[in-house]
Amino acid sequence: MKVEITPANLNGTVKIPPSKSISHRAIIAASLAQGESIIENIIMSKDINATCDAMKKLGATITIIDEIKDRKTLIIKGGLSKGKEPIEIDSNESGSTLRFLIPIGSISNRKIIFTGRGKLVERPLDEYYKIFDEQKISYKNNNGNLPLTLEGCIKPGKYRIKGDISSQFISGLMFVLPLLEGDSTIEIDGVLESKGYVNMTIDVLRQFGVEIINKEDKVFTIKGLQKYISRRYKAEGDFSQAAFWLVAGAIGGEITCEDINIDSLQGDKEIIEIMKKMKADIRIVGKDKITVKKSQTYSLDIDGSQIPDIIPILSVLGALSEGKSSVYNALRLRIKESDRIKSTTSELTKLGSLIDEKKDGLTVQGKKYLDGGNVTSWNDHRIAMSMAIASIRCKDKITIEGAESVEKSYPNFWNDFKNLGGKLEIKE
Repeated sequence: MKVEITPANLNGTVKIPPSKSISHRAIIAASLAQGESIIENIIMSKDINATCDAMKKLGATITIIDEIKDRKTLIIKGGLSKGKEPIEIDSNESGSTLRFLIPIGSISNRKIIFTGRGKLVERPLDEYYKIFDEQKISYKNNNGNLPLTLEGCIKPGKYRIKGDISSQFISGLMFVLPLLEGDSTIEIDGVLESKGYVNMTIDVLRQFGVEIINKEDKVFTIKGLQKYISRRYKAEGDFSQAAFWLVAGAIGGEITCEDINIDSLQGDKEIIEIMKKMKADIRIVGKDKITVKKSQTYSLDIDGSQIPDIIPILSVLGALSEGKSSVYNALRLRIKESDRIKSTTSELTKLGSLIDEKKDGLTVQGKKYLDGGNVTSWNDHRIAMSMAIASIRCKDKITIEGAESVEKSYPNFWNDFKNLGGKLEIKE
């Protein structure tokens, strides 16, 4: 799908979609709880559908109820099934689905085959393979890639995990270790990156009755034989999605983001402080709204280690700010849906940005306007959405190829873009 965008300022109010990260966690926790949970404010993106389908295969019953527009309520009856037949779990392109469910699959007492698509097929799983080797759990893969066939149960004990790998490995273990018969610890080797995502997992588990003790992001203590408790839960708005509209407001127009929890534990809430430092006119209104007006913004050096998902859109803001901005400590961006250091650099260059790729980040010299032109999404939802926002300050139209990639996390993005005044034409 191609979209052609004529540059225009965006103005108005947008209701931010629920956090995909929190939605994954709540659906999994509810599926592991005995009894019936009600999970509200869910958007059935491709990633969330992958997690729901996987938990149903593992034994949960999930009923989807229509609510307002694209928002759904899920009624989830939890519990792992006891069958013996092998199960195939298609993670589609969802890294969260795959890495969260590998440990859960291991306790199902059956053979599990994990498959995926796109870049997910080759995204690394070495941390789990190391555990499987140590615990003599049977597994095989395709030269390190998916499909992964797993047979055997993860055991309680001491786990040592590198701090600079994806936090999804740590969260995956956290879902399962409380259910085992013995106590466990997870020790972090080095500095924990993306700690906001780990704390998000701990918070969701706590709300479903499971306690994990965090000792200064270095050691996590987990008692065994805990039980998930069913409950009613509402997923809060997603700061990683709000970031696109906040930047849109700063570079052209005035936008208010609604349904966003100012007290959230989401690491991407850092977008507020970063934009303040860049002198954006950003104001918090009460507990659930943020308003941003068109601003003269200035360059900033940004540590990407804790906020990998918002680096592409922050790069757009840097490209349209005065001075030279840099992103560093962002090496893990290379193993996302695309190599986001390369894809961000490539596509902003096509638009006329003065941007340079570095090993673990990038530098970008700001300009008042970009040129426009033809770009591609790299089949990466965050690249597609970032390029759409960049169009606001382009001199000419831009065409984005692979625009359907937004369905991975934000199926309603193009409708919201148009509702805010975006001039958009679907070409195919």
